[in-house]
Amino acid sequence: MDTVTSSGGMVVAPHRAAAEAGADILRDGGSAIEAMIAAAATIAVVYPHMNAIGGDGFWLIAEPGQDPKVISACGPAGSGATIAAYNRAGHGTVPTRGPLAALTVAGTVGGWQKAFEAAASLGGRMPRRELLMNAIRHAKEGCTVSRSQQQLTEEKLSELKDQPGFASVFLKDGQPLEAGSLMRQERLADTLDQLAAAGFDDFYRGDVGAEIAADLERIGAPVTKADLQRYEARIRKPLKVATKAGTIFNAPPPTQGLASLLILGLHDRLPAARPESFAMVHGLVEATKRAFLVRDRVVTDPDRLPEPVSPFLEDAWLDRTASEISAARALDWPVKSALGDTIWMGAIDAKGCAVSFIQSVYWEFGSGCVLPRTGITWQNRGASFSLHPEALNALEPGRLPFHTLNPAMARLSDGRLVTYGTMGGEGQPQTQAAIFVRHVLNGMPVGEAIDAPRWLLGRTWGDANTSLRLESRFDPDLVEALKRAGHDVVVMDEAYSDTMGHAGMIVRGLRGGLEGAHDPRSDGGAAAA
Repeated sequence: MDTVTSSGGMVVAPHRAAAEAGADILRDGGSAIEAMIAAAATIAVVYPHMNAIGGDGFWLIAEPGQDPKVISACGPAGSGATIAAYNRAGHGTVPTRGPLAALTVAGTVGGWQKAFEAAASLGGRMPRRELLMNAIRHAKEGCTVSRSQQQLTEEKLSELKDQPGFASVFLKDGQPLEAGSLMRQERLADTLDQLAAAGFDDFYRGDVGAEIAADLERIGAPVTKADLQRYEARIRKPLKVATKAGTIFNAPPPTQGLASLLILGLHDRLPAARPESFAMVHGLVEATKRAFLVRDRVVTDPDRLPEPVSPFLEDAWLDRTASEISAARALDWPVKSALGDTIWMGAIDAKGCAVSFIQSVYWEFGSGCVLPRTGITWQNRGASFSLHPEALNALEPGRLPFHTLNPAMARLSDGRLVTYGTMGGEGQPQTQAAIFVRHVLNGMPVGEAIDAPRWLLGRTWGDANTSLRLESRFDPDLVEALKRAGHDVVVMDEAYSDTMGHAGMIVRGLRGGLEGAHDPRSDGGAAAA
């Protein structure tokens, strides 16, 4: 896979239309933040199986020469989302589809508002209508259905076809829209047009919010108009870990950003390994296990953490835990896993402002509910809650759910700035680690680092498999070495599997030059300004 270079700005995204929408803003003099709003709105239209404005989002935004700040745009459980209510309805777990799965406020548009304000504070003057122009056009005039949309709709058709509003938008004669056909979303176009005119806050406290609340009430979802009106995205400090290569940043709880940092912090303390060797892959997989054990014990709503997370990122814990990793034997596995469907996008402008951004509806098409008055597909992020009162992530109105989403960024000791990330639920921290190690530590060009064969420990995309899965391009000798070490290895039939996520990366050099690429496993790419 080729690496795209530029001396100006760049946007990478899992759909070419989103990358180009962001690059258009950069070419018109907009900042990376403004470019990302445009890309976020566009990808919510053209990649609806992976994300929507009825979902959540997280931003890392780094002004030139400064550490990033986080926009946490995730919504809490609605007022009607109580354990007692679900028990009365006969549920032992939170449903994964349907109105009772649509139980959290959608935060992503609130994140757009905070990002819009951040851009304005840096001198940004791009009007909302220009930022949403491409998204509105794609929704109104139609966009081409992607291969992955058709494939995932086919795979999940039995779960989705009868959900409120789904068939009228995403099916034709009861069957998935075919790849290459035209998909129009007129109601969503109207909603985006209203947000462009009235402001992003209208999603929560204006006409759009009133329509959303009416639809949610009509279908029996637990989110109310008052829940929407109370919502606001939050500005937070990132988590960070120091490594020999530089400082790596990620989002704090309720995201699994802690796990992503722990993997690289532990790997940094393991003996040096040859690129693409058994020691490299084994070391990263074993670091992943330790990181996931911590994640599953402590990550929840940031106001409910059972213990502080910062000590896990300090030298004492990392040194001790790294010393416990065997260079020859695998730790027994599995533990509980999480699912997810998401998009990651990155942008850096000519001034060096950088954005790492992730937006999601959790599972493919989220709850499957499409609100008829607004055309919004609503997330099922609340399916990560437990109906057991003593659980770490027990359901409660106003509580934030656990998030797999975690955008990443790094300031390297040699002066480079790296913005990177991926979709893929349980695989997000693992793929982040793979592409970071391959490019930053092993010197692979960005495109090759993303193209190279990947692995996944645990399940994702609705799959119950908890083995260590490898794409088929790995050296057979490495595969056998992993098996001998005690890893439960499954070699996949595919050379490039969607299961491994859709990753992207942009690197800004000390003199301002950019290198970027997006995953051949997706429908996207890198667009230079």
